[in-house]
Amino acid sequence: MYNPAIETMPLEHLRKLQNARLLDMLRRQYQKVPFYRELFDSKGIRVQDIKGVEDLHSLPFTYKSDLRDNYPYGLFASPMEDIRRIHASSGTTGKPTVVGYTQHDLAIFDEVVARSLVCAGAKPGMKLHNAYGYGLFTGGLGMHGGATHLGMAVIPVSGGMTDRQLMILQDFAPEVICCTPSYAQTLAEACKESSIDTSKLALKYAILGAEPWTEAIRRQVEEGLNVIATNIYGLSEIIGPGVSQEDWEERGSGSYIWEDHFFPEVVDKDTGKPLPYGEEGVLVFTTLSKEAMPLLRYWTNDICSIHYDPLGKRSHIKMSAIKGRADDMLIIRGVNLFYTQIEAIIQQFEFLVPHYLLVVSKKGHLDEVEVQVEVLPGTNPDDETLRAALAHKIKNTIGLSMEVTLKSVGSIPKSEGGKLKRVLDTR
Repeated sequence: MYNPAIETMPLEHLRKLQNARLLDMLRRQYQKVPFYRELFDSKGIRVQDIKGVEDLHSLPFTYKSDLRDNYPYGLFASPMEDIRRIHASSGTTGKPTVVGYTQHDLAIFDEVVARSLVCAGAKPGMKLHNAYGYGLFTGGLGMHGGATHLGMAVIPVSGGMTDRQLMILQDFAPEVICCTPSYAQTLAEACKESSIDTSKLALKYAILGAEPWTEAIRRQVEEGLNVIATNIYGLSEIIGPGVSQEDWEERGSGSYIWEDHFFPEVVDKDTGKPLPYGEEGVLVFTTLSKEAMPLLRYWTNDICSIHYDPLGKRSHIKMSAIKGRADDMLIIRGVNLFYTQIEAIIQQFEFLVPHYLLVVSKKGHLDEVEVQVEVLPGTNPDDETLRAALAHKIKNTIGLSMEVTLKSVGSIPKSEGGKLKRVLDTR
């Protein structure tokens, strides 16, 4: 562990720490951020009446639209002379959401990323092949800072230029790589196409995040790159990568949320009411220690569940894998559909690989979904038996009839380092 005293802190002590940090944060918000002061006043909320995290359910949510409405710096609680870095979301719809960091915030960022790296198997002295994008996106610089803080040597490759990535993996001998899971798939396939024996690489651990992924992708990456692959979760509004991390020896049981800094809730996506541990809903975070841009009950739109693991190494709560985003959920003929459900079915077929695209269209008054998926090399994409079997499995599992199209290897666009789009909605 990177910080055993915090990571194994008894829950009752952790709650006291969370409560103290929450109250300090709320006072700061009310005093320094006009948006929150007006919000609290309009709802008759008195900060002094809040006793701790058990009262969070009575407080309002913060939405991405609030960040856009206060673009660029309206939610900052620190003066600009104290800001040391500015990041922003990708801004795929309109203007990006902007976040700022004080020196204190950057220290927290380094701390939680360092914890996450150790949780994933990394150690001081190892080399990190950082294939996350550098720039306004928090991934590249966030992982870079945490790895440096841990005592790793960072190779700042960034995304894309796959041939160069392969050369560096062979020549520079990094033990750890971080990138999106879809780009890890791309690298694994590129190694195979280039006849690179991955067992001879120094690579041991892959830390994958920035997009939802499944056990099928984990298996493909672990086998293709000869690594142990774990999930890292984060979002720029909360801090960036390092909000939670999966332990390399506890894969599949969830990712630890560093809840001394980020308090999680899961709420019903329609009513906003808190849900019990283990039930799926929208993940909500309250930042407990950030200075520049503290957020109250930030609605992430990510669908998952949270739970405490009595068999886990750490005392912090775990979150399940992200099932999808509430705003990415497709409603097809009255049925809720996440693309990860299709991926989970694809993994059950040995002649298919988890490179796929869902094409949504409207025929007449009905919504239709076509599943395009690649077959393994040597498998006939015109195999009607395989196509029919996948269509039948989807119908029986999800309850929807979908057109299935088998594609040859390389026919579906691959990731070049960024987030990969799995759904093409033409409606």
